[in-house]
Amino acid sequence: MKPSAALLIALLTMPCAALASPCATEDFQTSVSGDSECLLMRRFGPDDPDILLVWLHGNVSGGGPANAHFRLAEQTAKDLAADRVLAVALVRPGYPDGSGAYSSGNDNGRADNWPRSTVMEIGAVIGRLKNRFQPKTTVIVAHSGGAAITAVLLGLRPDLAQVAVLIGCPCDMAAWRRGRGGTPWRSEDPLDWVKEVSPSARIIALTGAEDSTTRPALAKTYIERLQERRVQASLEVVPGMGHMDLLRSPAVTAAISRSLQ
Repeated sequence: MKPSAALLIALLTMPCAALASPCATEDFQTSVSGDSECLLMRRFGPDDPDILLVWLHGNVSGGGPANAHFRLAEQTAKDLAADRVLAVALVRPGYPDGSGAYSSGNDNGRADNWPRSTVMEIGAVIGRLKNRFQPKTTVIVAHSGGAAITAVLLGLRPDLAQVAVLIGCPCDMAAWRRGRGGTPWRSEDPLDWVKEVSPSARIIALTGAEDSTTRPALAKTYIERLQERRVQASLEVVPGMGHMDLLRSPAVTAAISRSLQ
């Protein structure tokens, strides 16, 4: 049976989001849709922000929920309230948020888990957040594996964010895997995307001087490649800080504040 003319018109005029929205209920408070996945989230700050600040967690290789950045996002929104910052903490595909819920998708055993499809899915989610909240500026603050995802996104989607703060980034994938005595990963290497990063982007990399997981040299190589292209990029090696304690240090808030100036 052929569809009626009225049905065809209804289908053609129906919003795309209504035709395909991975989240059964998308409230932009605890869940947000990408192209194929539904990611968990928490947001803090005004509904009409000047700045959208997206937090991405690391691989959380030791197990447990990916929710430590919820508190960090909430504190950032409070500290930068005068700048009208909406801070959103995303839960990467396949990870739990500690409430019993999981973002859809696959975390690949919390290793080698930022193939291009996953990076693009996170990019789609951030794009949807931008469409919803209409910020003037978008900033991504990310740790470890999340920082690598962000560095790749800056090349894959140079329109997505104007600013990135990369904390403990394994931004030179081949060197990182060699240094850890591991097999090569199939995940995207940030160095492969340096040439696609927008010349107008601003990127700040922070690595702890005592970080034995992602040593400062990994971010240094990435930042130097960006600087060769005259991208506004800098590296700060924070004395006395390791891979995890840097995330909770005042150096991160200070870097975010600098990025907004």
